[in-house]
Amino acid sequence: MSFVALIPARLKSTRLPDKPLADIGGKPMIVRVIEQALKSSARLVCVATDDEQIKAAVEAAGYTAILTRSDHPSGTDRLAEAIEHLGLADDAVVVNVQGDEPLIDPLLIDAVAAKLIADRSLAMSTACHAISDRADFLNSNVVKVVLDAKQRAMYFSRAAIPWPRDAFMHDQAVLPAELTPLRHIGIYGYRAEFLRTYQKLSPSCIESIEALEQLRVLWHGYSIGVHISADAPLAGVDTPEDLARVRDAFARLSKI
Repeated sequence: MSFVALIPARLKSTRLPDKPLADIGGKPMIVRVIEQALKSSARLVCVATDDEQIKAAVEAAGYTAILTRSDHPSGTDRLAEAIEHLGLADDAVVVNVQGDEPLIDPLLIDAVAAKLIADRSLAMSTACHAISDRADFLNSNVVKVVLDAKQRAMYFSRAAIPWPRDAFMHDQAVLPAELTPLRHIGIYGYRAEFLRTYQKLSPSCIESIEALEQLRVLWHGYSIGVHISADAPLAGVDTPEDLARVRDAFARLSKI
């Protein structure tokens, strides 16, 4: 299996300033993410950043970073520039590994890449896991996805989908046994050709309504394959509390 893992990273963060450089067990978080990605089957792991400090931190650790423009509206657009720096062919598979997930499972990275490699009709791939908690199902901050028979995304939504109409008419206290809603996991795979195309796609109304960038892809008629993970991934770092939790996790691992 041949693919490239790209990690978009920017220094600005409203909830956690200088997040990629935050120390986790003596190393910057961005370096911890690289180390996890290197445990996957990726033939190349590279950071795409708009900040010299991040680039310097990555290179000081002996890894690869590309300096990109600072005006990209999304991480996807940043990756589109990065693949040009790397000279990737159109059929190259690229997995977008978030720069704030130092505990990401390397096998999840492989699974997202494998989806694209196995099915050339897909433009993108991503992942999900089953929701068993009613509160998560009804939480608008939890993005849900509905799949077709080929495990391709039909729709992503912050709403509770699919809605169990008949069951909830009688009782909304618990999820019905026959319902297995799926929570979207924010990791994406792309063909390099589609990354080049994505920049030219106009935003869609549903994308802005739901505030979900991946809906632009479905709205324009492209297919997204979805890997169903057996387990929920460990949470990334968005807040100081998250950072403390991850630091504790690495401290425990260092003692093993």
